[in-house]
Amino acid sequence: MAKNWQLQEAKNQFSTVVEKALTDGYQVVTRHGQPAVVIMSVEEFRKLKPRAQPLSRFLADSPLGVLGNLPPRSRDLPRKIDL
Repeated sequence: MAKNWQLQEAKNQFSTVVEKALTDGYQVVTRHGQPAVVIMSVEEFRKLKPRAQPLSRFLADSPLGVLGNLPPRSRDLPRKIDL
């Protein structure tokens, strides 16, 4: 279970904070009473970090992929507009 640590306490007991992050899950460090940073294991971090993939794969896997090809784009020249 996550525990909140005051910054000074986390600095003084850093090895304990790291051990708790490895065994009990992420640990929250607060500064001036507000959450400032989270210390977590690399394993947890890798689960949260999105995997890099090419844009083409991302678009092919998107829900819009079921729409198929888009209609052809008009090659007409733009109209002239007087401003």
